[in-house]
This record gives sequence, structure tokens and C-alpha cells, in this order.
Amino acid sequence: MRLSSLADYAVVMMSAAARHCGSVGRLNATMLAEETGLPLPTVQKLVSRLSAGGLIESTRGTGGGFRLSRPAAAISLAEIIEAVEGPIALTTCVDEARHDCALEGDCRVKPHWNVVNGAVRGALDGVSLASLSRIPA
Repeated sequence: MRLSSLADYAVVMMSAAARHCGSVGRLNATMLAEETGLPLPTVQKLVSRLSAGGLIESTRGTGGGFRLSRPAAAISLAEIIEAVEGPIALTTCVDEARHDCALEGDCRVKPHWNVVNGAVRGALDGVSLASLSRIPA
């Protein structure tokens, strides 16, 4: 299992944003692009998705920018990933709208995937943005 590059970049960006909480009123995409090395269009795209996901608050115009919607300790890795990629699921068969599996009719494992997905999400939910943004000694 691997995160998409965009989800990985969202974690990098949110970690940088968390490190600046308190020291800067509002952040801007250009500053985070420079600090993280991410392309500015990617940061702008992530700001949009993370804002839609309720993880950052964005203000347009002069003096605008964005900030975390709540303390970094109250934002989980699972929430960041889901804001970018949607619900955490290791297989697509748990999506009732999809019917693209050749084994769907006879699969005896399908009923158990939600338990597995819940365990993975639970583990990711246990990692806070605050813990990811700490600079190691």
C-alpha cells in the first residue's frame, strides 16, 4: 500500500503549516511552496482540497491566506489523506457503486474488508499532525 504523491505532498504541506501556527497569522501558498519545495500549482490545488475537507480555513484577497482550521493535535493523518484521496479503503470492492470485480458474486472475503479498512484508518487516525510536524532532535 502506498499513498499517492498528492496525499504525500498534502502531509508535507500540512506539517509545514503546523510548524508555522502561532508564529504567522496566515500562511500563503507561495511561502509553503518555497519552504517545502513543492510546485506552487500543487500547493494551490492542495489548499483547495484541504479547505474543502475542513482542515484549513482560506481567505481570499489582500491580507488573505490560510491557516489550520483547528490545532494540529486535533488533525489526524487519516483526515489529511481522506481530504485528498477520499475514504481509506485497500480494495474497491467495498464501494457498493462499483461492480468491476470478477469474484464479486462468490467472494467470501468481501464482507471482511470493512474491518481491515477500519483498522488501517484507525491506525492513521492515531497519528496527529502535531506529531508529524515536530522537528526531530
